[in-house]
Amino acid sequence: MFKVFNIALAGILAASTATAGTITYVAPEVITIEEPSRMGTGSGMWLIPLLAIALILLVANNPVANNKAGR
Repeated sequence: MFKVFNIALAGILAASTATAGTITYVAPEVITIEEPSRMGTGSGMWLIPLLAIALILLVANNPVANNKAGR
């Protein structure tokens, strides 16, 4: 009985040492998740559509362009 106990203990110790892993601690790699940038976060982002609308209105209401070349 004592021999079986010694063999079992030796097996347990051998298995625990084999699966113990590395002696030095390797820190897990930190994963950074970048948040997507929001549209319009800049202070001048609202100027672009405003300038586009103003340009369209200026071209549409231009009296020279509506003159049809002197007719």
